[in-house]
Amino acid sequence: MARVLACIGDTHRGACPVGQVWRAAGPMGKCLSCLKVPPPAHQQNLSHQTSLQQPPPPLRHEHERTREVSESGSSLNGVEGRSPVPPPDAQSNGSGKNSIIISASEKRSFYSRIPPLAKSASNEVRRLSSKDYSEAKISNLFEVYKDQHCDYILSEGIENLCRDLDVRPEEFKVLVLAWKFGAETMCRFSRREFVSGCKALKVDSIKGIQSKFSEMLIEVQDPEKFKDLYRFTFKFGLDADSGQRILPSEMALLLWKLVFSQREPSVLKRWLTFLERHPHIRGIPRDTWNMFLNFTEAVGDDLSSYDDTEAWPSLFDDFVEYENDQLNQNISKDHKEESD
Repeated sequence: MARVLACIGDTHRGACPVGQVWRAAGPMGKCLSCLKVPPPAHQQNLSHQTSLQQPPPPLRHEHERTREVSESGSSLNGVEGRSPVPPPDAQSNGSGKNSIIISASEKRSFYSRIPPLAKSASNEVRRLSSKDYSEAKISNLFEVYKDQHCDYILSEGIENLCRDLDVRPEEFKVLVLAWKFGAETMCRFSRREFVSGCKALKVDSIKGIQSKFSEMLIEVQDPEKFKDLYRFTFKFGLDADSGQRILPSEMALLLWKLVFSQREPSVLKRWLTFLERHPHIRGIPRDTWNMFLNFTEAVGDDLSSYDDTEAWPSLFDDFVEYENDQLNQNISKDHKEESD
């Protein structure tokens, strides 16, 4: 009996190995035996007699308890689809037969094996549907530059817009911006054009538009994109209000210089000189404008590959003939100077 009471006392003082195991399982209070009220004297005698009749259970060594914990943890890890929280009897004070003692480190290693929860579908849809711009801000930006008497950004507003964008109205960037906005005519942006253009660029501020210039310049380096920009430029130069269908020569000269400012064809300067020296050519039709891009790609620097039997506009025939006459005159002039 003295041996049993000594064991119980050591358990309360922390000297007993059994008490050490329960302290490893969690904070003080889970060992409910510490809180039990001593039974009456006659029950103590009965308990004393029972304990004398039954030998005390053998104490297990520390390494055996450790092996039990590790085996219990591994068996829990192998079970799929179960909650990581142990069953109620596993968190009791050890009175049950199926008691499992799990240390804090074992719990952490178990939870670390649980895969993270996937994002909910609602969050994913909300992320994909989010906008990088505000339509209200775009409308407010349009109001800053629009004319007071109509719902358009006119010449004065275009100049103010270009000043804030830190570009000149005659720059190639402004032409590309008008192309992206789908402007119907020069020096005018309607509300629909401005709003839809900013939405296409996904911008709602001056800084946002400025940040897209480099991207737009790279885009028009593609031959098909440049072709679309080139054909847009003809329509952009027409006076839509008056129903103009032929581009005036003076406007055509300016727009040819502008649209080819990034990559100039070798024949462009001679072509523009030809038009300037023939003032009777007062306008450029749409088909002549469109075919000139093909003309610059088909002929060489000396126009030797030009075939007048193909379906070129007659103005190109006149240009090639003029250039050949200029070349023959230069050759004759050189021969004459050499003979003298």
